[in-house]
Amino acid sequence: MKAVTTFPVPDPDVDVVLPCLNEAGALPWVLSRIPPGWRALVVDNGSTDGSAELARALGATVVREERRGFGAACHAGLTAATADIVCFCDCDGSLDPALLLPFVAEVRAAESDLVLGRRRPQERGAWPAHARAGNIALARMLRRRTGLRLHDLGPLRAARREALLGLGLTDRRSGYPLQMVVRAADAGWRVAEHDVPYLARTGVSKVTGTWRGTWHAVRDMRRVLAEPPTPARVHDLVPSSGGARISARPEARPAAQPEVPTGVPAGGAQVTAPPSAPAPAPSRGGTVQ
Repeated sequence: MKAVTTFPVPDPDVDVVLPCLNEAGALPWVLSRIPPGWRALVVDNGSTDGSAELARALGATVVREERRGFGAACHAGLTAATADIVCFCDCDGSLDPALLLPFVAEVRAAESDLVLGRRRPQERGAWPAHARAGNIALARMLRRRTGLRLHDLGPLRAARREALLGLGLTDRRSGYPLQMVVRAADAGWRVAEHDVPYLARTGVSKVTGTWRGTWHAVRDMRRVLAEPPTPARVHDLVPSSGGARISARPEARPAAQPEVPTGVPAGGAQVTAPPSAPAPAPSRGGTVQ
């Protein structure tokens, strides 16, 4: 049973992207943990268990992304987002979205440009040995590639939306989280890492739950690390809220126009707004009648 903690109401200008593929069992708890005033963007990546309908009933905005892939789902959520700050969190119940509160505060205060959660397993089986070993190896390769002394490439993260779009992320598979960090490092971003509790997920893992899935993820990430340093598309970008300047390398090109959605996000994702009076989210393990 996951503990429930109360938090003060934060600034509402935050969107939380939740990539989702058959996560009906975890959605009630995950959505109940979204801080008040923040918008939950559940990106349905082809679920067949009613996840999209459940998310909509629980008050989330549902974004449909037909292209399969973790990166495709994440990027569809990013392009559908409209808030100044965008967060990412897995939708399987392994991470508590409420833990993003201090991450957002750090970005808003211009103390960091990208804040990541370093996963710390709290339950037996929360992080299989093969997945942990692959993550350690990738963190070492990332350090050699960028100089960043990170320990984890965890999915819990926060940054400013315009700056993220300016990175020009192209990976649409498992390499998306790593590519975000690599290109942020190339652009000279300040990247912070903080410990977060990591719980056993609800349901079956699509990636790190098997050796095969882990191997595919590592392969995707190795491909990202093999890319030559790419001049960032963000050049002296000042976030819209007036925060700290994010400086790109001298050879960086001027930023292309951000991919601001006008109803239908890039990539064919369809956005469905929540009902006008969303049903309250039950505690984890509850059901919606």
